[in-house]
Amino acid sequence: VDVVKKTLARDGLKGMYRGMVPPLLGVTPIFAVSFWAYDLGKNLVYASTPSRTSRVLSTAEVTAAGFFSAIPTTLVTAPVERAKVVLQVQGQGTSPGGRHYNGVMDVVRGLYKEGGIRSIFRGTFATLARDGPGSAAYFAAYEVAKKALVPKGQEAGDLNLGAIIVAGGTAGVAMWSIAIPPDVIKSRIQSAPQGTYTGFVDCTRKTVAADGIGALWKGFGPAMARAFPANAATFVGVEFSRKALDSLF
Repeated sequence: VDVVKKTLARDGLKGMYRGMVPPLLGVTPIFAVSFWAYDLGKNLVYASTPSRTSRVLSTAEVTAAGFFSAIPTTLVTAPVERAKVVLQVQGQGTSPGGRHYNGVMDVVRGLYKEGGIRSIFRGTFATLARDGPGSAAYFAAYEVAKKALVPKGQEAGDLNLGAIIVAGGTAGVAMWSIAIPPDVIKSRIQSAPQGTYTGFVDCTRKTVAADGIGALWKGFGPAMARAFPANAATFVGVEFSRKALDSLF
């Protein structure tokens, strides 16, 4: 609440939407790659267990496929989040180089001038450290919730809208309940001036030393408030899109 009040007082309503363009541009390819990679991960599980007698994956296998999905997705997520974080922190005294960017393309040009492609992809390992375990929990929680919500005698594909919302929201909560600490480190690495941190471990050590272990959980409340509705909407879109495409092809 204090952050909202101070942001509105300093920057007005526009400040609440700072850094919105990168995720808007990136959210479609990010989720497209994520769900594609999840299916690829499941196919890899099938390929590695040729003697299996059932096509139903165990929770452990779903978890492994979910973790795998984060690997290719990170190649899209890392630069998008880097640009988003830089735009969000400018004007707060922590913008890289202290300069003011006029939009996402200006950020990309500035970061490239600062340190080339490496600067644009700064925080890639931290992004994977967040999204690997997070995606594992995300897809595992969704599949477990779906199984729990399927009425007897029906299949998971027969879930109604309400059940999909509950399962999708549960997946989002599961993901962010473990993703906050690496997300905090990722944001600090991506927003700090060049040379501030040597890597993920160095940033974690300095953050805990300066602000205590509680610093790794900053933003937990807002993340949880967003996790359920945002991911419920995501899975509703995915399931209905899948049904629509299955009916066409």
